[in-house]
Amino acid sequence: MEKINSLQNVHVKAWKKLQTKKGRKQQGLYLLDGWHLVNEAVKAKVSIKTLLITEKQLATEPDLTHFPALIEISEEVASHISATVSPQGVFALAVLPKPTADPLAHLDLSRPWLLLDNVQDPGNIGTMVRTADAAGFAGVAFGNGTVDIHQPKVERAMQGSQFHLQLISTDLVDFVKLLQAQGAPVYGSELNPEAAQYLDIDAPASFGLIMGNEGNGMSDELLALTDKNLYIPIKGRAESLNVAIAAGILMFGLYR
Repeated sequence: MEKINSLQNVHVKAWKKLQTKKGRKQQGLYLLDGWHLVNEAVKAKVSIKTLLITEKQLATEPDLTHFPALIEISEEVASHISATVSPQGVFALAVLPKPTADPLAHLDLSRPWLLLDNVQDPGNIGTMVRTADAAGFAGVAFGNGTVDIHQPKVERAMQGSQFHLQLISTDLVDFVKLLQAQGAPVYGSELNPEAAQYLDIDAPASFGLIMGNEGNGMSDELLALTDKNLYIPIKGRAESLNVAIAAGILMFGLYR
């Protein structure tokens, strides 16, 4: 088994670049950090090129024959390539899915979709993807300006739910029009005079729900396209809800 201990190693430098979208695109790979994500990826039959593992972790896993290639790395290398403060010491180099000519083809439109408009915080994104998974949604669409699906902090925050539903990166305007053409209404999230309380909505089996940027909300272009904009009544004195909390309330409230 190959062993790599130096931060100056050419492979280590390449793995570090996987924290950037440019690096992932150039190498055709993305990094999964920790046993939970690695095992979930294996269950989902994700194409894994190499497993990177420290000596400590190697001693706890006697059978790693199902991985095509193994490289032992030092604890220093593990800390260097990880986006977390205390990495477990196991990583998978997963093959980046090839972009399709039409990201909106072959989608399950029989159930709801969550649409993320310029959402920036990886933790919020991970929480919303996990909640969409729990609520039974078909998938999550990452719109323009939203953090990349395979950004390491996003991958970690999704906690394996990324392997349980469909995730796509697309222009949300095109996706909204596709949903509406299929007869699925699209709901926005904004408090305005025309907005409806979400509990008053009798949503069908298939619909789209757009959640906007943490500070600025949804774009005006998307607000103009929605079938109805929704609000969550606040009974206390808080001015607003965190976007991930609001998304969870709306997803479970609408898809019932």
